[in-house]
Amino acid sequence: MQDKQPSLDYNTDNIPNVLPILPLFDATLFPKMVLPLVVMKGESVHLIDEAMAHDRMIGLLVAKKQENVKPDPDNGDLATVGTAAMILKMAKTEDNRIQLLVQGLSRFRIKSYQKGKPYLVADVEHFSDIDHTDNETEALMANVIKQFGRIVQLSPGLPQEMASMATSIKEPGTLADMVASTINSTPEEKQKVLEMQDSTKRLKAVTKLVHHQLEILELGNKIQSQVKGDMDKRQREYYLRQQLKAIKEELGETDEGTVELDEYRAKILEKDLPEEAVKEAERELDRLGRMHPSSAEYTVAMTYLDWLTELPWNESTKDNLDIKKARKVLDEDHFGLEKPKRRIIEYLAVRKLKPDSKGPILCLAGPPGTGKTSLGNSIARALGRKFHRISLGGVRDEAEIRGHRRTYVGALPGRIVQGLRRAGSNNPIFMLDEIDKVGSDFRGDPSSALLEVLDPEQNFSFSDHYLDVPFDLSKVMFITTANMLDTIPSALLDRMEVIQLLGYTEDEKVKIAARYLIPRQREAHGLKAKQISITTGAVRRIIAGYTREAGLRNLEREIATVCRGVAAAIAEGKIKKASVKVDDVAEYLGPVKLQAEAKARMTTPGVAMGLAWTPTGGDLLFIEATAMKGKKGLTLTGQLGDVMKESATAALSFIRANAKRLGVDETFFDEHDIHIHVPAGAIPKDGPSAGVTMLTALVSLLKNKPIKKDLAMTGEITLRGQVLPVGGIKEKMLAAHRAGIKTILIPKWNEKDLVDLPQKVRNDIDFHFLDKMIDVLKIAIKA
Repeated sequence: MQDKQPSLDYNTDNIPNVLPILPLFDATLFPKMVLPLVVMKGESVHLIDEAMAHDRMIGLLVAKKQENVKPDPDNGDLATVGTAAMILKMAKTEDNRIQLLVQGLSRFRIKSYQKGKPYLVADVEHFSDIDHTDNETEALMANVIKQFGRIVQLSPGLPQEMASMATSIKEPGTLADMVASTINSTPEEKQKVLEMQDSTKRLKAVTKLVHHQLEILELGNKIQSQVKGDMDKRQREYYLRQQLKAIKEELGETDEGTVELDEYRAKILEKDLPEEAVKEAERELDRLGRMHPSSAEYTVAMTYLDWLTELPWNESTKDNLDIKKARKVLDEDHFGLEKPKRRIIEYLAVRKLKPDSKGPILCLAGPPGTGKTSLGNSIARALGRKFHRISLGGVRDEAEIRGHRRTYVGALPGRIVQGLRRAGSNNPIFMLDEIDKVGSDFRGDPSSALLEVLDPEQNFSFSDHYLDVPFDLSKVMFITTANMLDTIPSALLDRMEVIQLLGYTEDEKVKIAARYLIPRQREAHGLKAKQISITTGAVRRIIAGYTREAGLRNLEREIATVCRGVAAAIAEGKIKKASVKVDDVAEYLGPVKLQAEAKARMTTPGVAMGLAWTPTGGDLLFIEATAMKGKKGLTLTGQLGDVMKESATAALSFIRANAKRLGVDETFFDEHDIHIHVPAGAIPKDGPSAGVTMLTALVSLLKNKPIKKDLAMTGEITLRGQVLPVGGIKEKMLAAHRAGIKTILIPKWNEKDLVDLPQKVRNDIDFHFLDKMIDVLKIAIKA
């Protein structure tokens, strides 16, 4: 510690105008006041050492940044008014810190900063107080002295002598500085006082600070007197909370719980919720206000209010009602699919003429890979709406649709409400995928819950169990997808408008591959257009020999395989580009997987080709019949269902009853057993559609005459010799066309079902519409 005491006889005339500047963090020094400081940084230590060696004079300025950030005067990091100070005492500690005791001498204002020193040095201008001796100043001094005395009395940490010291000060500016440096106020408030040259104005500012500090102390004293007595731990905690609450209220602050309640109230007003939702929200807010934030129920109530205030009750997107633009978007995204596109354009036209019309519930039904889900995305793009997809495959819990009641732990709204929140609008397009695969068990029936969602006459007040408040779903456009309609409950199916997506012809697949699939897979495998090309003939070979399907998924997989093969060859440096032709397909995909089996099988008597419907589209169904020595026995194999077995029995009974008419030996049955087999025995098969095929196969066997090549048939039979209509005609016709069938026999009643078939299919196939079983045999069996 330095022993020599400096002289304190200084005025503004003998204080130098060039001062080293020491930044102050969270502290303010006033003239004539004393302040202890600790200096740690290297440049500040250097500054102190030079000041001690010279005249002990330094300038103190309040820094506006944190202590670990070096202030930059050019960026305004330092105040412009500070205090010139004298170092009274200085001592260095073992950890290289410097402890100082400094006394303020006068105020100064920064004129400019000098350069060349490792620390800040500034040219300063000193200024003295502007004092007044009027009555106002005396009154202000008396008031400050009185209130300061009360503060000292209520503050155990302040010595009582401070009040006497304030009484002895005669200069108004000095009094203001002494009180401002003593009371509890922020560095910003003290800096404002320091910058005031007029002593009267300074007294007025200090009066406000003193008054505020005194109110806090008196309030604390009042609270303390109210809760005196013996208190256990809970009473002490309650007292501290109440004291904190009272102090914050006086400061205009509120606790966290109150802030949250206010935020929720503001959200409710901002959202303009329906009346029922407002009542429920207010009721939950009242409960929330009575709960402690640490309780479990508090979190549950907050979560409910979050859902209630974040749902798009009134937010909606504007529909794009430009019909031409919408048609262009649909044509860009999908080739073909004219009926679904036409239905969407009709919907837009109705919306344009009648904006408040209710949205339809479309059901896109068809085999996998025909573009059902992607069509929904295109509809959203055409309309300019938000799109949200919900997969219903395997959903068995009704709560997935309606939500859980709030009494359950971890309760949440159903998928419909969750989707609305994610979409952020009350008129999105909802794609309910795989609605035919919704299940049911002891947890309820989700399909029954969907009845309200998909009914335009009911969904304007859809009630989720979690929200327990009606939400209007009538503005939502629901689109569902299904592979088959048979598994959809009739009540649910009745609420939907079914649009069939039958599948694609070979020509359509070729165009889709060129326009969409090949460019997409080329980009996915890092190839450029000049590096790979696949000829139309190669695409046709892939379609016919590797991917006989209604949709496009396997076709795209095979194209991806070709792209991978080309990419591998380019990456290894074997080739620079590839043009895949018909003869090159086997190099990438291996031997042809699908053979044209129709002609090969139809050369033998007793073999007939039928058409079957499957969930993945239509398919060919071969039926073989043979006879052996026996006594009127009938054997059926091929994992057939009951209906198919009955069709075989009915066909045999019809032949026996009309043997002479059909030219069949009546005694044949007495000496022979008949065996009917349907290949692909691992696949279950059922339905009445194979009736005419079984009949034709049996007559072909018994007459020993083969059936015409490239001929297929479908239809149900009766013992009276009639051909009855069957379902799945469109899918069956497309399957026959893919297999190269040229002649098809179908029930006359099904003629109307061919209207939606592509024109090329109708031109390539010779259709025969029959209602008599005899007529079927005349056409099918060679003379």
